[in-house]
Amino acid sequence: MKESILDGFRLTAAEQNLGMYGIRVERKTGDSVTHFWRTNDPVNLYSASKTFTSLAVGMCAEDGRLSLSDPVLDFFPQFRGLAAPGSEGITLLDLLHMSSGKLHFWFGGMDKQKNEKDWAELFFRVPVTKKPGTQFFYSNACCYMLGRTVEKVTGKNVRDFLVPRLFSPLGIENPQWHTDPQGHTLCATQLFLTLDEFSRLGRLLLHGGVWGEKRLISEDYLKKMSSDTVPSGWDGCEEPECLSGYGYQVWRCSGQGAYRADGKYGQFCVLLPEQETAVTITAHEEKRPYSLVAAVLQQIAPRL
Repeated sequence: MKESILDGFRLTAAEQNLGMYGIRVERKTGDSVTHFWRTNDPVNLYSASKTFTSLAVGMCAEDGRLSLSDPVLDFFPQFRGLAAPGSEGITLLDLLHMSSGKLHFWFGGMDKQKNEKDWAELFFRVPVTKKPGTQFFYSNACCYMLGRTVEKVTGKNVRDFLVPRLFSPLGIENPQWHTDPQGHTLCATQLFLTLDEFSRLGRLLLHGGVWGEKRLISEDYLKKMSSDTVPSGWDGCEEPECLSGYGYQVWRCSGQGAYRADGKYGQFCVLLPEQETAVTITAHEEKRPYSLVAAVLQQIAPRL
């Protein structure tokens, strides 16, 4: 692959003064090109961390430890007595789809108790104001509870569960992933990887869950991860990249049949299935992060 494939993207980034750190374009064949605007340091993936949590859920489902149709409250019987009415109807699939019916990014007015209380307790105490499974509402708490469920069925927090199952096979040694005050992996954010490490997620997805000669996660789960989607967006949202649907902790893109892991300030791993290519970006772009996704679709995808 010639580095000139990045010419249009680099020009767009320069003209719009987008805060790029690095980009890697990789075909399923292994052919790739990488460009850095700064050193290849580990960065906070922010919400792109969620996609790694989704993989942990898929692995547990494949192991037979859980089913996506399971009510999440069934894994936490200790909180059944204090859970808000309607919480019993929230399934793991609803959490994957950000459709819990609890319309708070974390725990609403109870956020001030995060240093004192078990966050799972806070989640269940949040009122259910929409029927679970009927309304998309982007929430870190949904992903966090997916991770707590993985921990319940495996006996390990998500980071430690994924070390032998995902990170070590991918050659990612000792990944740093922040925890809550009680040591539970945050899951929704705060996973730190380099561009090269982050790009291995794209390579794994391109190969349908196989790394080398070893299957790490089922192809069926990965297919559903990007195809079993719900309508996304919110009142007043006009950004096309937020309106194309939401799967299992991944966003559908506006064109090219693409989908992505998506983190704040421009941490993106964009899958282009039709071109059998993944484009991974690290950046710090506070004002126009989705200009980076648009540049991938408009400046890179047509050149593949």
